[in-house]
Amino acid sequence: MSIGALGARTGVTGSTLTHHLKLLTAAGLVRQTRQGRSTICAAVAYQEVAALSEFLLTECCADANAACTENDHG
Repeated sequence: MSIGALGARTGVTGSTLTHHLKLLTAAGLVRQTRQGRSTICAAVAYQEVAALSEFLLTECCADANAACTENDHG
């Protein structure tokens, strides 16, 4: 998916996406290729990205998730 398409889909600006994708590429989680004037990004380590996302959501954001759950049900 192109950076422009990712930005449109997520609502994140191109410069912010470029910054984060550069780090993910350096970590070997994302591959970037050029197609004309576009940069195409692909997850090359999908399972690792999914595991990292799960970890971040359950461990790093546990307090935020608890607060959201309490607000939804309380």
